Amino acid sequence: MRSNALSSDVIAQNKAGSQTKEAPWVKIALIGIAITYLGLVLFLPAINVFIQAFRNGVGPFFANFSDAAFINAIQLTVLIALIVVPINTVFGLCAAWAITRHKFPGRALVVSIIDLPFAVSPVVAGLMLILLYGRSGWLGPSLEAINVRIIFALPAMIIASAFITMPFVAREVIPVLEEAGTDQEEAAKTLGAKDWQIFWRVTLPNIRWGLLYGVILTNARVMGEFGAVSVVSGNIIRKTQTLPLYVEEAYKQYESQAAFAASVLLACLALVTLVLKEILERKTSIKDVEE
Repeated sequence: MRSNALSSDVIAQNKAGSQTKEAPWVKIALIGIAITYLGLVLFLPAINVFIQAFRNGVGPFFANFSDAAFINAIQLTVLIALIVVPINTVFGLCAAWAITRHKFPGRALVVSIIDLPFAVSPVVAGLMLILLYGRSGWLGPSLEAINVRIIFALPAMIIASAFITMPFVAREVIPVLEEAGTDQEEAAKTLGAKDWQIFWRVTLPNIRWGLLYGVILTNARVMGEFGAVSVVSGNIIRKTQTLPLYVEEAYKQYESQAAFAASVLLACLALVTLVLKEILERKTSIKDVEE
């Protein structure tokens, strides 16, 4: 009797599964909608950027690299990335360590503050910096008295980029630290290892892929940031003009070839980011399987 009841349950489950199974046309339609949407929104615009950049040949494309404003925009973009990425990497590690390894009042509030740049528009973030550091801002008169210029200068661009990219490293490292737990760290401490030894030899190897992933995303966002940097920089040619700002200014001045050439550089950065992201995800999945 019991075996007959189990058989009946299995048959009922199979019938239910067959009834809820999607029709083949539904799957095909969903895939077609997704591909069409990606093609119209992503693929075709990206392909068009490369076509427009090279429509006059390779020579005119590389001729744009001799423009002083173009070179200065690239250098400034790289400089900001070299400053902001290490700062947010250190901050992200410290924040992730404090949140996952310590219990303290306001912990949930700290996590929410870290996520704040995801919710705030970059333009609003730039405006907040102007209201704080601008000539008429809270700190503006004090900074002007000591001859320190923040807004419409490199410091404001660095602060804006750091604010926008603040969550990436922390948000990638926090779940990895939570999953790793504290067993290995406590074992190392029991054996007499110091805090720095525990971090370099136990913690860092466990979080290295998540950390690298966060660093890559931070770097890509810094180099491609437009809104906040546009507000606080003033977009001064050869002084406070990053590569995304150069694209806008060149297109406004009807220098389409230069604008598309700069866009190709940014697109290549995005492609490199995607490739590195895929490599890190595969390494992470392989590690999870091995464990």
